[in-house]
Amino acid sequence: MIPRDEVMVEGEEVLLSSRRRLAGELRRLREQTGLSGRQLAERIGISQSKISRIESSITLPTAVEVASWGAAAGCSDSAITMLGVLADAAYTEVHPWTTAMRDRTHLQDDIQDIEGRAWKRMIYEPSLVPGLLQTAEYARRVFAMFDPPYLELDLPVVVTARLDRQVALFDQDKRFEFLITEAALRWRVGPVRTLLAQLDRIASLSTLENVSIGLIPHSAPALTHAPHGFVVLNFIDGADDAHGEPDSDGEVGTLALVETVHANLTVSDPLQTALYQRQWSRLERMAVYGHNARGLLAAISADLRALPSKEDP
Repeated sequence: MIPRDEVMVEGEEVLLSSRRRLAGELRRLREQTGLSGRQLAERIGISQSKISRIESSITLPTAVEVASWGAAAGCSDSAITMLGVLADAAYTEVHPWTTAMRDRTHLQDDIQDIEGRAWKRMIYEPSLVPGLLQTAEYARRVFAMFDPPYLELDLPVVVTARLDRQVALFDQDKRFEFLITEAALRWRVGPVRTLLAQLDRIASLSTLENVSIGLIPHSAPALTHAPHGFVVLNFIDGADDAHGEPDSDGEVGTLALVETVHANLTVSDPLQTALYQRQWSRLERMAVYGHNARGLLAAISADLRALPSKEDP
């Protein structure tokens, strides 16, 4: 088996690096043995197109497929075990901010690359407005609070990169679903004028046909407890056109992204991503939509406008 430090990884992206490392190692093993994608697919019992998607890090192989791949490539038992270790690391990646941000201004491009492959995104936020819905001023104030801090001269670059991600909202072939708590909508990240503009932005984007925005009011009976935000991305592996239609063996894959205080988590394990999807379903039942959601936004706006001027920082 090729030493780990010699593995070729496509791109220099930080997020999903273990997934790309596994893909690169599997590709190298196949090429080293002289097997074509079709020949390897026949030996493993999967399609040639899935072989291609695995080697491109689009699809994450199962533990059985990884072991079968190693055996087909003539790997020793110890080498197959090492492949299994790489696969385990790819199912849940932890990227501490201090490491992920080393020699990098921001991770917005990495996130955009991952998001761009998904046909559906489900975003839950309990404490602030999701990045894809943020105004420029709201985003600037959020990034200014980041720890470790951004350099002042880097803030315009980071904000611009976040706004660039928002262009995807206007792609009618993509589906976006948001769940935002009332606490997040009332969070005082800046002066009243900043918050009012942000609430208007949410109301405006909610009119897009491919965007669903559910708001969870304080008064909603609790059906679950989700203490942190998360994003669930749905992919159709093997999509053969820009509209996300699957090919003959297309599979629906799921990835969860979780931002914590100290690190970013990328979760690919099917059991764990299913947990996030169950949480989403419960949170969704607590949310209000349409006229009721607009009424909540209007009520929060009225409360903000009624604040004494001295309350406006």
